[in-house]
Amino acid sequence: MHIQDIFAKGGPTFSFEFFPPKTAEAAESLYGTISELEACEPSFVSVTYGAGGSTRELTRDLVLRIKGTTSLDPIPHLTCVCHREEDICSILERYAEEGVGNILALGGDPPRDLKGYVKADDAFQHAADLVRYIRRFSEGGGHPDRRGFGIGVAGFPEGHPATPNRLKEMDYLKAKVDEGADYIVTQLFFHNDDFHDFRDRCELAGIRVPILAGIMPVTSTKGMERMADLAAGARFPAKLVRALRRAGDDPASVERVGIHYATEQCADLLENEVAGIHFYTLNKSHATREIYANLGFRAARPAVA
Repeated sequence: MHIQDIFAKGGPTFSFEFFPPKTAEAAESLYGTISELEACEPSFVSVTYGAGGSTRELTRDLVLRIKGTTSLDPIPHLTCVCHREEDICSILERYAEEGVGNILALGGDPPRDLKGYVKADDAFQHAADLVRYIRRFSEGGGHPDRRGFGIGVAGFPEGHPATPNRLKEMDYLKAKVDEGADYIVTQLFFHNDDFHDFRDRCELAGIRVPILAGIMPVTSTKGMERMADLAAGARFPAKLVRALRRAGDDPASVERVGIHYATEQCADLLENEVAGIHFYTLNKSHATREIYANLGFRAARPAVA
C-alpha cells in the first residue's frame, strides 16, 4: 500500500523495523518475531540496508518474503553509499515488479572495513539526490502505481552527527522533502523534548509531511552501549540511567526499566498528537509487544509462541 494511503486512514501509525539476518538460523528466529508482531497489525514494517549496500540481496529477500507470506506491508531501506545509478535503477525495477510500494531513502554509511572508498565516486552524494532519482524513476512510469513509490527519509531530533550546524541540518531535511519525500522517520531519541522541538523546527522550516518518532527501548546494558554507537550523540537522560543502575545486573529488571521508560515516551507522544511511532525492534518482539499492550492496544489474535 502506498504510504499516502496509509496516512490517509487517520490516527497515528505504528510500525516496526527489522534488519536482515545473515544465517538461516537467524532468519527463522526473525520470522518467529515477525509472526508475533504481525498480530499487532502494524501500519507497515521496514527492513534495513547494510552499510555500503552490504545486505543488498538479504534486504531484498527479506522484503519479498514478508510481502509474499504475511499480511505486513514491507518498506525497504535504500542508501546512496557505494552505488552507481544503474545499481539503484535495477533495485527499483525489481521492487516495482514485485509490487513494493514504498522506499526509505537514506544517505547511508560506508562499511567500516572498506578500503579506498571515495564518496565522490557515488552517483548520489546526498539523500536528497536519491529521493530526486526515485521520484523521477516513478514519474517515468517505472512503478505501476501512478503516484510511483512512496518515499520516506530520516530526521534527527538530537542533531545529525555529520551536521553540527542545526540551521543547515533543517535546510538539508527540507531539501529532501522538496525533492519528493512523503514522510520523515526519526532516529531514536530518549528526551521527548528533543522530538517536540524538532517537530516545531520542521514546522518553522515549512516541512509539512508526517513525522514518525523512532523509539528503541533499552533491553540490556550492552544494548544501551550499542545504541550509543548506533546513534552517535544519543543522550541518555539521568532519570533513565539512575533507574537502570537500580536494576543492577539483573537482565529482567533492566528490560522492565527500558519497557517502562519507552512506554512513558510513547504515551507522551500520543498525547501530543504524534503522526506515528516507529519501533526499532532489533529483531525481537517482547519489548515492543509489552509497550504496545501497556499503551492499551490489543493484538488482533494471540501471538505465535
